[in-house]
Amino acid sequence: MTSPDSARPSVVSALRAAGCVFAEDEAELILSAARTPAHLTALVARRAAGEPLEVVVGWAGFAGLRIAVAPGVFVPRRRTEYLVDRALDAVPRAAVVVDLCCGSGAVGAALAAALSPAELHAADVDPAAVDCARANLAPYGGQVHAGDLFTALPDTLRGRVDILAANVPYVPSGEVGLLPAEARDHEPLVALDGGTDGLDVLRRVAAEAREWLAPGGCLLVETSERQAPAAVDAFRTGGLTTRLEYDDDLYAHVVTGVRPSGGGV
Repeated sequence: MTSPDSARPSVVSALRAAGCVFAEDEAELILSAARTPAHLTALVARRAAGEPLEVVVGWAGFAGLRIAVAPGVFVPRRRTEYLVDRALDAVPRAAVVVDLCCGSGAVGAALAAALSPAELHAADVDPAAVDCARANLAPYGGQVHAGDLFTALPDTLRGRVDILAANVPYVPSGEVGLLPAEARDHEPLVALDGGTDGLDVLRRVAAEAREWLAPGGCLLVETSERQAPAAVDAFRTGGLTTRLEYDDDLYAHVVTGVRPSGGGV
């Protein structure tokens, strides 16, 4: 293959022409992923056509890990690292973890890496996501299940889950068309569209979470600032002790609901 130094200027130029703001940084990643000159040309063409950089190079950085990302799978966002941090703060010795709406399995992998050892389960309704998550969670012994929310999980998890991380879709249906083309055109609609107000899936998760959580276990979801009050209400309606936390730098909002230690399911 042509040396990276000689190929770099043309790659940067092509990416700049395509409107990539961080063309130099992206060029380095694409050059490192290319195996042959023909492969490099193909990767640059894919990125120039608007395919997410993480999908083009095959991985995304998340919580210090390299997460494999396949075409058609939701790309983990850096802001979601805040959800991982909040989960670890809430239950630092969690023994059983579930990554619901797992996508690539990035959240589950980050939690498992920090908690090791932990029993890890993940689930998603999208077959491409399930395949991708299985590859990412295999090093942690994670079990990945295909299906719709809790129906995908083994019944033996009821009442045992210490951390239930659910990175649910929360974009209102009418606003999906306003998303950046990278998400709108290349990520599955099921991972983006949260219904009329964006909270349909969140409400379903909040309504059932208590029976799956261990006493003192917590459910965590990411939402928007605008949706946060309604998300908090949904958690409280589900019988969870609830708090809202946010990070200004990441513009991340996480709702945490804890199953009280006393009383029944």
